Amino acid sequence: MSYSSSNPVMSEKFFRNIRGQETMTYQGTMNKIGILLGIVLISAMASAVISLDALAKGNVSTIYGLTMGGALGGFVLAMVIIFTRPENPATLMSIYAVLEGLFVGALTTVMEIIYPGIAMQAVLGTLAITVTMFGLYSFRVIRPTPTFNKIMFGMLGSIMLLYIMSFVLRLFTPYDVPFLHSNGPIGIAVTAFILLIASLSLISDFGFIEAGVQMNSPKNGEWWGAFGLLITLIWIYIEVLRLLSKLRSD
Repeated sequence: MSYSSSNPVMSEKFFRNIRGQETMTYQGTMNKIGILLGIVLISAMASAVISLDALAKGNVSTIYGLTMGGALGGFVLAMVIIFTRPENPATLMSIYAVLEGLFVGALTTVMEIIYPGIAMQAVLGTLAITVTMFGLYSFRVIRPTPTFNKIMFGMLGSIMLLYIMSFVLRLFTPYDVPFLHSNGPIGIAVTAFILLIASLSLISDFGFIEAGVQMNSPKNGEWWGAFGLLITLIWIYIEVLRLLSKLRSD
């Protein structure tokens, strides 16, 4: 069975290059994603507590350090994991979950203060999207065909490039990518479109996990499946948070 995915973590070459005696299972993969999400949650709660204390003291630099350190550190570590493909990836993936939790916790805290109730809305929105995509996948309404995954991979690469360009421009110039962060109708539409692409990425993720199980991938393939799914879930949560903040900005 051949499989490719729009998620850079989730591709058949990972299955062919990882080793182990036991084989990958659905239950094992769900256990691994549960572990990683639990680490993200604990880290996010700690980050939220630190952020609230920093806000009370007017220490904005602490919050900036948590968000930027978590986001950039998580991105760099994810690239290291993807390109080095460690035989035992659990430790590095757990560290990635900690970094993402720091980022998500600090960002959510700030957003919650500005827009009360937005954190719960973002969590419920992410959950609703995940359940919906899983339903569409389970009932074969949308399938991760090679054409689907190629399109998704192209869109994913374009969006990543867009965010990198925005980061560089905002860091070194007074300019930014038009409409990416604006609150007007076009800015909202752009964020909604990015959220749609992030949501559809779950279809590729579910397909990757199913393919891994059917191919009798080694047991540590469960970590790769969980890691790829975690990346997408965090992306969806951030985009939901951004969309809600734009909708409530007026």
